[in-house]
Amino acid sequence: MIELEIDQRRRDLGGFEVGRVLPAAARRMVGPFVFFDHMGPVDFAPGIPRSVDVRPHPHIGLSTLTYLFDGEIMHRDSLGSEQPIRPGEVNWMTAGRGITHSERFERARLEGGRVHGIQAWVALPRELEEIEPAFAHHDAPDLPTYEGDGLRARLVAGAAFGAEARVRTHSPMFYVHWDLAAGARAQLGAEYPERAAYVATGAVEVDGQRFDAGRMLVFAPGRPVPFTAIVPATVMLLGGEPLGPRFIDWNFVSSSRERIEQAKADWRAGRMKLPIHDADEVMPLPGDPPPPTDPAALVPGSNPAYPLRPA
Repeated sequence: MIELEIDQRRRDLGGFEVGRVLPAAARRMVGPFVFFDHMGPVDFAPGIPRSVDVRPHPHIGLSTLTYLFDGEIMHRDSLGSEQPIRPGEVNWMTAGRGITHSERFERARLEGGRVHGIQAWVALPRELEEIEPAFAHHDAPDLPTYEGDGLRARLVAGAAFGAEARVRTHSPMFYVHWDLAAGARAQLGAEYPERAAYVATGAVEVDGQRFDAGRMLVFAPGRPVPFTAIVPATVMLLGGEPLGPRFIDWNFVSSSRERIEQAKADWRAGRMKLPIHDADEVMPLPGDPPPPTDPAALVPGSNPAYPLRPA
């Protein structure tokens, strides 16, 4: 029943840690999911520095899906979107031919508090990789829920369990949040060819084995998968139809390596529009020199390596 087990790899992003799950050496994608990061949990004190934030950076060829268990993150992008996300909501950003955005912990900076969630990337089908960028925010009423027998479930995106979320996706997929009480039982259906489950908190039993937080289970196709919560547990279910292999380099995803190299050149040369409400900083390409440390020095065109042109 279990085809593969993937442990998260903890990485310090300069103020908080994430657990990188996908891509992994043994498995690059599950359905269209090409990237899966477990953010935190981290308890911020008031007054955290701006260096903790995720500064403006670019994407192509994918949709980003941000989902929180705790806290708040402020999203800003080059379309002019400015939208906080809170637990039980979805920020779905489609990069297509190119978008830039930032993610800032502004509420935690003012008040302190816990931030805990999942950042996932969903690859676009080849024929849609260059579509126009878009952003959508969905509150809880857009996400079907179920509660009973010790299980609370929310369909975050896609279609599963006879329901469909209002999040506009681009290929057959599912993404589900389960909260299970100790001893609760639940079952993942067999309708999708690629399926996985990530244990975010607690512990569950699957196929007679115990799996603790921080582990993703990738399942063989064709059979339903029963779960039992050993202790209270949070589990994210994900998968869908495979899209074929993708190249990933930094924040870029594409079926074409040449397209990624073009995107890197565009970002380095300042040809990608910055977030309209957050254009005073940038995240450099890995290996490039850092931008000026004095925000006042970030004048458009003042740094040859970072000519911050607005378009």
